[in-house]
Amino acid sequence: MTYQIAICDDQQESLEYISALVQSWAEQQGISVRISCFQSGESFLFTYAEQKNFDILLLDIEMNAINGVELAKTIRKENDGVQIIFITGFPDYIAEGYEVAALHYLMKPVSSEKLQQVLNRALGKIKKEKKFLCFSANGETVRIAADEILFVEAFAHSCTITTENGRIEVNASITAVEKNLLETSSQNFIRCHRSYIVGVKFIKSIGKAELTLDNGAKIPLSRGKYAPVNQAFIRYFKGESSWDS
Repeated sequence: MTYQIAICDDQQESLEYISALVQSWAEQQGISVRISCFQSGESFLFTYAEQKNFDILLLDIEMNAINGVELAKTIRKENDGVQIIFITGFPDYIAEGYEVAALHYLMKPVSSEKLQQVLNRALGKIKKEKKFLCFSANGETVRIAADEILFVEAFAHSCTITTENGRIEVNASITAVEKNLLETSSQNFIRCHRSYIVGVKFIKSIGKAELTLDNGAKIPLSRGKYAPVNQAFIRYFKGESSWDS
């Protein structure tokens, strides 16, 4: 899994410094991260409108226009799961952090050791909240992270689940997989064809007869499924989470 981390600070020097610390931490932990840097709250919100899958936010408080606290309040209106860490040169805002369930405050200049400690806490919370599905495959029980599933393809008596990390054939019907997704995961998935379920967040574009995913995969789209799939896609990227079957 690749963890999505955003750093928002109006000082380029701070962005580069904190980004380097985060990358060093990820390498020490042996995890993959994608770090996105923003020099204003407005630029972050512009990206966030189309990309809501951030796991950790490192927000400078003292920014022009939209400050870190205001930015966090905007995000919390629709996202309770993202881990928010404030960075500040002043302790005056600490009380406001309770309103947005901030994980921690880091005082500038940011200490590498303290940042690593806080990131470890954030990682622990993310893993604890992560939803997994269990399936039988090749005589074993396998665990698959729901938010890593790109699509599910049905065959005669089994399904192949394609994730960000590869493919695995499981001994289950597509109806059983769909039911498992409904019961286990809050992640949005939708049946786009009698033989396919897709993760809505991985849809890049929707044509009349097929979907294109972020990884370039082409998935068949039934004529009768075009409208509900398109609606689910629009809802998801507006931040409205719901299952559309």
